[in-house]
Amino acid sequence: MDAVKIGILYSTTGPYGAMGRESRDGAEFAFEELRDTHGDLIQPVYIDPHGNIPEYLDGARSMLRDCGYRHIVGTITSLARKEVIPLVEKHDGLLWYMCPYEGFEANENVIYTGACPNQHLIPLFDYLLPRYGKRPYLVGANYVWGWEMNRLSRELINEAGGEILGERYLPFEETAVERIIDDIEQRRPSFVLSNLIGPASYAFLKAFKELGDRDPAFKPERCPVVSCDLTECELGEVGPGVAAGQLSAASYFDSLNSAENLAFKARITRHFGAGRRISNFFASAYSAVKMCGEAILAAGTDDPQTVRRRLSGAPLSTVHGDIRIDAETNHAALPFHLGRITADNGFEIIASRPAIAADPYLTGRRRRSAPKLRIVS
Repeated sequence: MDAVKIGILYSTTGPYGAMGRESRDGAEFAFEELRDTHGDLIQPVYIDPHGNIPEYLDGARSMLRDCGYRHIVGTITSLARKEVIPLVEKHDGLLWYMCPYEGFEANENVIYTGACPNQHLIPLFDYLLPRYGKRPYLVGANYVWGWEMNRLSRELINEAGGEILGERYLPFEETAVERIIDDIEQRRPSFVLSNLIGPASYAFLKAFKELGDRDPAFKPERCPVVSCDLTECELGEVGPGVAAGQLSAASYFDSLNSAENLAFKARITRHFGAGRRISNFFASAYSAVKMCGEAILAAGTDDPQTVRRRLSGAPLSTVHGDIRIDAETNHAALPFHLGRITADNGFEIIASRPAIAADPYLTGRRRRSAPKLRIVS
């Protein structure tokens, strides 16, 4: 088989640059491991769109049309993913999307290795509602991720007999959060669900810490800020200890005590040196590249249909554990972990579920068979 090139499309600058840098690092590490095992049969080509949608489109067009690549691993936001997908469809490629997202999508030209709502939001609420109450306040980024995640949250709270006390949205780079904080202070919710992204998220967490310092009712143990997208790679942007005690859901945390993760962390230490903390973005980009590369090698071709068939067979061994790609939805079955942020900007895992089959349209047909939530602390 001739060498196959895989496109990597992540923004390492801009409002969500921390996530993009972490994702690119994970992809690079996966390519190095593929090179050690298979030589130069799988080669990366990197394009950085700098957080600009026109550059995402130019980059994807260059890879698919001009260079003939069949596989792209990338995009962070749902906005970028939805813009790129028509190009991937037109050129019959495969987009490997590894970020948590809002669901209600299943495309034969996309492999979804990031969690959808029945894998992050629903188990998160299963944990929160009995412990903190049913009167949350919702904040979100002003695009499809924030809108849809908050819409689903309204439905879940209404079904539980609760009440949404407020709902506000901010652009990625908006840091003026004082009016929202004042509104939260007046309404006194059970918890705050944050679907903010980038600088807006960091500013909100800092302001909420100040609110908790002056009013103990908003300390994390009484009214936490919870999310499905905040990971280790962004806590440095927030500041040391600022978000300590707040909660986030993910399919991977650096502190995960599994055989797969301990072996992975040992390889990370040999490569990066001691102290490199890995986030879900790094681990998921790494897994996506490894799955893509190994499926191409096993198939002997980068033909997307052939690669898809390879993915829907036996469980795939990843740092997330053994996972399956569902042939019907192209989504990975993923575990759920709930982490509490520690004073040193890590996560203590406080609840988990084994791999949950994806149900991107929330049909409910898989919910009855979902594994039970295991409380750690």
